[in-house]
Amino acid sequence: MTQHSDGSVPPRHPATEHLLRYFEYGHLPAHLQAVSKPCGDLAQELVAVLPDGPELSAGLRKLLEAKDCFVRAALDTTPET
Repeated sequence: MTQHSDGSVPPRHPATEHLLRYFEYGHLPAHLQAVSKPCGDLAQELVAVLPDGPELSAGLRKLLEAKDCFVRAALDTTPET
């Protein structure tokens, strides 16, 4: 991602920011965090290297759908204590 001359990163498109918030996982129980975190990390990595645009938004949306499926699947498991 490009940086300003002062080292700051320019703001992202509102659609990108909107989708990224759904990848947060700190509020989830530990066994669901373990499933959600890799998707959230991947989303952050991709946003760091790709430009805003319709394809990034579409990709984030599809990754979000997959993450939601994985988390729902994990709801059917017993958390390890």
